Amino acid sequence: MPDCMDGFGVLLVNVGTPDEPTPSAVRRFLREFLSDRRVVDMRRILWWPILHLLILPLRPRIVARAYAHIWTPEGSPLLATSLRQVAALQKQLAQTLGAEIPVRIGMGYGNPSLLSALGELRDAGCTRVIMLPLYPQYSSPTVGSAGDALANALASDANLPTTRLAGPYHDAPLYIAALAAQVQRFWETNARSQHLMMSFHGLPQRYVDNGDPYQSHCQETADLLAAALKLAPEDWTITYQSRFGREKWLTPYTDATLRQWGRQGLASVDVVCPAFATDCLETLEEIAMQNRGFFQAAGGGEFHYIPALNDSPEHIVMLGSIIEDALQNWESSRKTVAE
Repeated sequence: MPDCMDGFGVLLVNVGTPDEPTPSAVRRFLREFLSDRRVVDMRRILWWPILHLLILPLRPRIVARAYAHIWTPEGSPLLATSLRQVAALQKQLAQTLGAEIPVRIGMGYGNPSLLSALGELRDAGCTRVIMLPLYPQYSSPTVGSAGDALANALASDANLPTTRLAGPYHDAPLYIAALAAQVQRFWETNARSQHLMMSFHGLPQRYVDNGDPYQSHCQETADLLAAALKLAPEDWTITYQSRFGREKWLTPYTDATLRQWGRQGLASVDVVCPAFATDCLETLEEIAMQNRGFFQAAGGGEFHYIPALNDSPEHIVMLGSIIEDALQNWESSRKTVAE
């Protein structure tokens, strides 16, 4: 193994998933997720009664049914695909760097946790870890929350590896190329629909008003993808999904837009979700099932969901490129300091 690669490891990070599609498992997951101040930044004196008296007693049963619709023999689609990403990225790095670099997945909420994943990397001999949150566009509740989770993990165990954060990568050429390849591959095997919707995860409008760059990152990703696909402005639309609560979120809303298109009699629509590196509840159930129903019940025609990048070859090459750049920058900075 080359000396420069000694002690390096990689930690991929995603939001997380319940252990089982059951109300009790979902309740544990939601309690952890919705207790994060980055996710819900209301004053605790206002939020705790809502969370513990309304959401946690009532919501888990509904969400568990949604998870049951997408659960596979391998378990959670998010975790199963994440493990395939880990294996593929480790193989990719071995090929391009000529070194066996351990790769693990850690979830912001649920299992495997960031703390357990960092512990595995430490036990594998890693003293320096590149942490890559699989959130292409920056937002406080995702990338910011991952940074908080890392700080909490390091505070709880002083023996964990030194860790640096990589990303986001909303405008990275290889990311845009991977998205374009995924869409084009879908179009090669399915007739291209009348319109392409790019549905990003939503965010309360006030986050953006307060300086969060998420919306601008989403717009730039969408513009670059449209250019790579050579789409005219009338061929595609950007929307935002998964809103929660009563306050205003980023618009236009995915569900409302699809209902409107259905009422207008749109013959066919393709939906891609560039903010999701891995298929999960929000893509497989919310988009491919719920929103398909909204569109068609309103009078729309064919509805096609284009899968996330998942463990596609282009995605793994792109992730490998980000990691390689981060490793080289870390080595370069260390040598500069030494000199």
